[in-house]
Amino acid sequence: MTQSALAAYLHSHMPLSRAMAVSVVSANAMEVVLEAPLAPNLNMHGTMFGGSIANLALLAAWSVMHLRLEADQFAGQLVVGRSETDYLRPVSGPARALARLDGLDWDGFARQLNRHGKARLTVTAEVLSDDQIAARLVGTFAAIAGSEAQI
Repeated sequence: MTQSALAAYLHSHMPLSRAMAVSVVSANAMEVVLEAPLAPNLNMHGTMFGGSIANLALLAAWSVMHLRLEADQFAGQLVVGRSETDYLRPVSGPARALARLDGLDWDGFARQLNRHGKARLTVTAEVLSDDQIAARLVGTFAAIAGSEAQI
């Protein structure tokens, strides 16, 4: 999936990403970088709303999982089971969220998914502002095989 295809997918299937003006900076099956401007995500303090920061990070983490599963020709659903965000500093301009799969046990995840039709993996996404980490999200995602899978 290309960067523009991922952006279109997110804006179509997750309309909040469109309202936040999220753009795709780079995307592949190992790493996704998303960006959001300050203006549509502003809070009453003149900084980025915490919900926007968390959502940007969650979208990046979900997207890298989605792209990797797509590359592996997975047929099923990908859902977030749990997420937690630590806010480290205010965001006073555009923010970038970076999520990577390197260093994670993808092979173990894939074996579990093939054997049992479902598997979970925890992914971390960092939100950068002015080249500093402003927030960190840790999200656990569940992949469920089959077109009618439900969690």
